[in-house]
Amino acid sequence: MEFCILNEKEFRKFLDSNEQRTFLQTPEIGKLREKSGWVVHYLGVKENKKVIAAAMFVSITKHFGYKEFYSPRGLLVDYHNKELLDFFTKNIKEYVKKNKGYEFRIDPYVINVERDTNGDIVEGGIDNRDIRENLLSLGYKRVKKEDMEQVGWMYVLDIDGKTEDEVLKNMKPNTRNTIRKTLKNGIEIVELEKKDLPLFHKIMIETGQRKGFSIRKLDYFENMYDLFYPRGEIKYLLTKLDLSKHIQMLEQDKEKQLEEKNKLSDAKYNDGKRKAFDNAISGLDKRIEHAKELIDKHGKVINLSSSMFIMTDPEVVYLSSGNYEEFMSYNSQYLIQWEMIKYGIEHGFKRYNFYGITGNFDKNDKDYGIYEFKTGFNGFVEELVGEFSYPVSPMYYVFKLIKKVRK
Repeated sequence: MEFCILNEKEFRKFLDSNEQRTFLQTPEIGKLREKSGWVVHYLGVKENKKVIAAAMFVSITKHFGYKEFYSPRGLLVDYHNKELLDFFTKNIKEYVKKNKGYEFRIDPYVINVERDTNGDIVEGGIDNRDIRENLLSLGYKRVKKEDMEQVGWMYVLDIDGKTEDEVLKNMKPNTRNTIRKTLKNGIEIVELEKKDLPLFHKIMIETGQRKGFSIRKLDYFENMYDLFYPRGEIKYLLTKLDLSKHIQMLEQDKEKQLEEKNKLSDAKYNDGKRKAFDNAISGLDKRIEHAKELIDKHGKVINLSSSMFIMTDPEVVYLSSGNYEEFMSYNSQYLIQWEMIKYGIEHGFKRYNFYGITGNFDKNDKDYGIYEFKTGFNGFVEELVGEFSYPVSPMYYVFKLIKKVRK
C-alpha cells in the first residue's frame, strides 16, 4: 500500500464510484470552504496504482499558527478493514503533523446500526457498531453529540426502483391526504434562478427569527448555486399562490357541493348527508373570505415557502427550508417534498434524504414536530457512527481547554 496526495480528478473518480459518496465530500464543498479561508487536501491510498481509500480534507489556521484538519463525511475507506484503516490513519497523522496540524476530524457517512421509522433497532439489520471500536482502538476520540459539525441522525425514504404510486400509497394517510389537498389549492412550484435567491433567503430569515436559529448569509446560498448548478446538483424551489385563481377554484368546488346537495331528496335519511354538505360549504366560504383578506393585505400573489435541495447520486437531500408562518395552513412544504420525491424517482435516485433529526423520539421533545412531519412519508431513521477527532499534537489539549473556557 502507498499513501499519496491525489489530484482533484483522481479523487473525484474514486468518490463517484464509492458507496459513501455524499455532497459534503465533493470538490465543490472544498471550493466553498476555500472562500472562507480553508485549504483543500486530497489524500489517498493506492494499491497496484489503484486508489483504494481517499478523503478530501480541509484545513484552517486556528491558534499560534496551528491548523485544524477536517474531512467532512470522510474517510472514504472500508472501516472493517482494520489494516487499511490503520495504514491510512497513521499516514494522515504524519501528513497533518508535517503541515503543523494539531488534530484532524472525520464524521463517516456510515450507518451505525439499522433502525426503523420509529428509531428502533432492526433485528438482524445492518450493524456497524464495531467501526466505532476500530476507530477508538486506533487513537480516535468520540466527539460529543452537541459538538458535532454535521447531523448524526437523519430520516430517509427508500425510492430505489419505486413508482410514484407505490411511494404515495406507502405514506401515512394524513400525509397522503394533505398532499392531495394541496394539489387542489392551485399552489405553483417554481425553480429559482440565482438572481431570485433573495426571495428564498427572505423566507429563511423569517423562519430563523421565529424558531430561534441563525441563517447563513445570502452569499453562501449563491456560492452553493454557482458550484453545484453547473453539475445539475442543486435546486431552490419556491411555492407561490395566485389568490384570485385560488378563490375561483374554491367557488367552483362550492358550486359542486351545492349541486350534489340539491340532488338529495327531502327524505329523513338524507339529513346526515345534507349536514355534511352544509359543513363543507361553510368551510369553503371561510376559506374564500380568508383568501380575500389576504389579497387586501398582500396582493393577488403570495409566496408561501421555499426549500433547497442537493442532488448528489445516489440521493436527493432536503437541506434547508423556510415557511411564512401566516401561510402555513396551505401546507405547501408537503407539496415541495412530493415534487422532489417524484424528481428523485424519475431520475433514478435511490434515496430521498429528509436529513437532520435529533435522534430524540420523545413526543415532548421541542423538535419532535420536525421528526413527526418527516415520518409521515413513512421512511426510516438512519443513525450514523458519529464524529471522531484524532489528536496529533499536545496543542490539541491546549485548544480543547481554550474551547471549554470560551463556552
